[in-house]
Amino acid sequence: MIETSDFKRGVCIQFKGAPMQIQHVTFSTPTARGGNTIAKTKLRNLLTGQLLSESIRGGEKFDEVDLEQHDASYMYSDGTNWHFMNNESFETFEFSGEDLGETTGYLKDGQEGLRALLIDGKIVSVSLPMTVDLLVTETDPVIKGATAKAQMKSATLETGMVVQVPAYLTIGEVARIDTRDGHFVERVKQ
Repeated sequence: MIETSDFKRGVCIQFKGAPMQIQHVTFSTPTARGGNTIAKTKLRNLLTGQLLSESIRGGEKFDEVDLEQHDASYMYSDGTNWHFMNNESFETFEFSGEDLGETTGYLKDGQEGLRALLIDGKIVSVSLPMTVDLLVTETDPVIKGATAKAQMKSATLETGMVVQVPAYLTIGEVARIDTRDGHFVERVKQ
C-alpha cells in the first residue's frame, strides 16, 4: 500500500480502478485545526495516457500497480516522438512528447539507466533515474565573490530545459539534476 505521504513524481498507484503514474504533486496543509494535508496531483492513466488532476486527502492508501520493469535506453527524438530501446529484448518503442510530459527535459541521445514499465507485456511508460548529468549551454557569467551558498541563477541545459543553478556555475560545466523535482544537486567534476 502506498500512502499519500509517499507520493512523488513517477510513483504508480491504482486510482479509481485504473493504473496511474504521478506526474506532479504538491502538498498543502489547511490552516483550520485538525485539517488533513492535501496532495494536489497530476496523474497519467498508464493505459490510455489521459491526464487527470486530483486533490487527495492525507492518510489515504492506494494499491501499487503490478508493473514489470526492464532496463531501457533513450536513443533519439525526431521532433514529434522520442525513441527508446528495451535493453533486454532490444525492441524499440516510442512515446510522443505529450505522453512524456516534463520527462523530455531530462533525456539526451544515447542515455542509459532508464526503466521501461510494462503492464501485461505492453510498455506503458518510461521511468528516469534519480539524477541525470546535463551540460550547461547557456547562463549568465560568474558573479564575482559567489560561493556555494550564494544566490541562484537560471541556466539552459543541453536538452533545452531551464533550471536554477548556483551563481558559480559556468557554460560548459556539467550539472547533476534531480529528476523528481528538477532541482540542481551538484556540479559534476569531469
